[in-house]
Amino acid sequence: METETVTSVPQADAAPLIVHVVRQFLPNRGGLEDVVANLAYQTIKHGYRVRVITLDSLFTSRDNKLSTHETIDGIDVVRIPWSGSQRYPIAPQVFRHLGDAAVIHVHAIDFFFDALALGRLLHGKPMIVTTHGGFFHTRKYATIKKLWFQTLTRMSARAYKRIVGCSVSDLEQFRKISPRTSILIENGVDIGKFADSASLKPQRRVTTIGRFSVNKRLDHLLDVMLILKARNPEWHLDIVGSESDLKEADLRREIQARALDSTVTLTVSPDNDSIARLIGGASLFASASEYEGFGLVALEAMSAGLLPVLNGNAAYCGLAAKHPLLRLADFSDPQAAADTLESAYLALSIDPAGIRLALMQEAGRYSWQTVAGRYFSVYDSILSD
Repeated sequence: METETVTSVPQADAAPLIVHVVRQFLPNRGGLEDVVANLAYQTIKHGYRVRVITLDSLFTSRDNKLSTHETIDGIDVVRIPWSGSQRYPIAPQVFRHLGDAAVIHVHAIDFFFDALALGRLLHGKPMIVTTHGGFFHTRKYATIKKLWFQTLTRMSARAYKRIVGCSVSDLEQFRKISPRTSILIENGVDIGKFADSASLKPQRRVTTIGRFSVNKRLDHLLDVMLILKARNPEWHLDIVGSESDLKEADLRREIQARALDSTVTLTVSPDNDSIARLIGGASLFASASEYEGFGLVALEAMSAGLLPVLNGNAAYCGLAAKHPLLRLADFSDPQAAADTLESAYLALSIDPAGIRLALMQEAGRYSWQTVAGRYFSVYDSILSD
């Protein structure tokens, strides 16, 4: 799951420096990392300098320390030590690398969001934050999360010039604590990565892409495939992604327990070309995820020409409201979700070319050039204050 390939652009020493602060970055692969990398690339092309401050190890390999400084396609990457949990990694050395920043851009609501707000008198830099779903990724500890949001998060939010919700659901959530500064900039999509790669002929083959996380509810998707297999043995599922709180062995056990070895293919940490080849045999995309910050992967699927069938979480409901071709399903009800996937396949069979073209055109609205321009307007506004 790589970022867009771009030509490196030298950073002019006199240009304003945008410092992105994010807990995980390249070489890790995932939605958050891709967003920051693609925005950073576009920002350099726009004429700013860019630095990314991130943690010095990946959550999937905590003991393997990465280089403390690296340049990746023109992006200055600084990695700092950390302690604590993956959800709230503590890394106070972030303050050492902010002195020449023109704007600090924090990504996600975690330690960095709170610490940089608390230390704003120390660093004295204007800040914005992109929410990336906040910390409501699961219903676990819901009461504590709501209390935290209404207290510490509310207090920290006062330090930020702009709070950028990357989905309508995020915007609605953060307007409750910061109505004046909350704005909407939906995430960009690398629409060239898998462009037009889905099967031209309708196939009973489904692709799902993303981290192997509990909240993605791949178990629900496997239950759906069990039903579809019984209805028609041509149905097949490709699970594509990287290990997270679920490991490859965990998923293989789930697949074997349902006797789906011939119906489900598991591909771990492939590159983009490999993913595109897998998409080439499929017509549908599915996500049973309980929570998404934005739904980036669904839009990438649309750019490929895959018809998405999505669990009805807040982010996916927001996407479906704007893109009626998307299908919503309750993946906790395997029979109903199986019906929705079959219905999506039948719709494709009637008008494969028309649906494919419409999906790709709608995904084109989220190109990174367009989305990055909205961020540049925010940066310029803050710098001109």
